[in-house]
Amino acid sequence: MASTSRTRTGRGRGRGSGSSSLPPPPSTLPLIIEEFFIIVYEDPLVKKELPKKFADYLDGKEPAKVYLRAADCGPRLWTVEVLFDGQGRMYLDKGWEKFAIAHGVDFGWFVHFKYEGDDVLTVKVFDGTMCRRYYYSDDEDTDDESDDDVKPCIHPL
Repeated sequence: MASTSRTRTGRGRGRGSGSSSLPPPPSTLPLIIEEFFIIVYEDPLVKKELPKKFADYLDGKEPAKVYLRAADCGPRLWTVEVLFDGQGRMYLDKGWEKFAIAHGVDFGWFVHFKYEGDDVLTVKVFDGTMCRRYYYSDDEDTDDESDDDVKPCIHPL
């Protein structure tokens, strides 16, 4: 059988594709911090430091407060004051304790935040087994500022 000369073009990977549809290198992409987490290593009821990259992302538009919304726990927004220490660190301060009590946040738990814009953070809580806790609320009140007592979201058994 006669051998024919064939040009191999490859499988479309690697060098030489000449494609301009490749995404830009990571160093040229804008930094967008939408999701992050904290692990509760200390008293779950004291102020919590958020990641520095998230604080940097908010640079120039630091909110005085944020609104936490537990995923799957109705429309209720928990008002939490934000503290910036002047050294680039951001903390969830007054109001965090009520949120943590209502959601049973404890040592070793993993708390996931998603920034929704307009100072709203949707929160998912994972317990010490690293399994997500699901909550529901029978509370129709969506404004916690008038509440003197903590009304917990209920974790179904």
